[in-house]
Amino acid sequence: DHTELSCCLKSKMRNAYIFSLLSNAWLTLAFAPNKGYLNQFQSHHVSSRNAQMASRLFSTVDESEYDLSLFSPCKINLFLRIIRKRPDGFHDLASLFQTIGFGDMLHLKYEESSTADIFECNMDGVPTDKSNLVIRALDLVRSKTGNEDKFFKANLVKQVPAQAGLGGGSGNAAAAMWGANELLGRPATLEQLVEWSGALGSDITFFLSQGTAYCTGRGEIMTPVDLLPDGTKVCIVKPDIGLSTPEVFRALDYDQLSTIDPEELLKTFMEKGAVDAGDDAYVNDLEQPAFDCLPELGKLKEELKSVEGFDHVMMSGSGTSIFCIGEPCDWDAFMEKFGKREGLNVFPAEFTSRKEGVWFEKMN
Repeated sequence: DHTELSCCLKSKMRNAYIFSLLSNAWLTLAFAPNKGYLNQFQSHHVSSRNAQMASRLFSTVDESEYDLSLFSPCKINLFLRIIRKRPDGFHDLASLFQTIGFGDMLHLKYEESSTADIFECNMDGVPTDKSNLVIRALDLVRSKTGNEDKFFKANLVKQVPAQAGLGGGSGNAAAAMWGANELLGRPATLEQLVEWSGALGSDITFFLSQGTAYCTGRGEIMTPVDLLPDGTKVCIVKPDIGLSTPEVFRALDYDQLSTIDPEELLKTFMEKGAVDAGDDAYVNDLEQPAFDCLPELGKLKEELKSVEGFDHVMMSGSGTSIFCIGEPCDWDAFMEKFGKREGLNVFPAEFTSRKEGVWFEKMN
């Protein structure tokens, strides 16, 4: 994660080609928020080649071959305050996280006769060795519960892009922890999973919440809050160009950090909700360094702010995804301008949550 990169590195993601296809073929996928939302897209042409690519990518797994098939949602940060740099080099932050119904699928099977995990992933460039967060999550649950001789077959079907600020990999790890615990007979409580998850990464803890949480520390200290309403419309616009989180932090100008108390921001969202909270509640201290590294990202945000129907527009996490609360009044015009633009991908979604005791459900 700390590979030295130049601030304005514009490396194309390895899977850029796939995502450019998916941006046009999105309405054919089962991960869509709901049928009514997608009806807005039905007048747009989807080539048979793109539809076939989407189908091949996302329908090759026979779920009957697995014990569990878990939806792995991604997240947006409704506000993100950077509080201070810590002596260990990390940063203390305060952020309101929200899961959305755009994500990956993790298929798991307990392999009784196996002596090692078997891990597959559809996306090129995703490591399938022990460096992958899914395998590390399985290892963690095994070691913590005294089940070192139990192994799994895992198949991760990804569509959440990397370097997006959406927490795709962290969500995968949380789903793996939950799934392994289920298949082992629930030897750990949810509280224990939450406690252990911080060892894997900062955002993983959040994905063990019910969908809305206030996170502090490195992000691993989670305070459950009232859930924001499911169904709140959100549109993710993701350029193919990515930025690494460490590089964004290295470009951070501490003199430009917001001075707004994050507790006040939290109070605003809890009282008014995501739609009625004012634009001044949507604060992301990482926009400045990300936009300094990629000025075109700031220009994209300004373009999206002018779209009629979007209530709020902000970058998620360390980028490079921009999320838009609401939906365009004119989907045809929106998709003509943004959906067909080369190097840009559009993913419609909604806020989603899970009920206590069960995992997140894929939205149909």
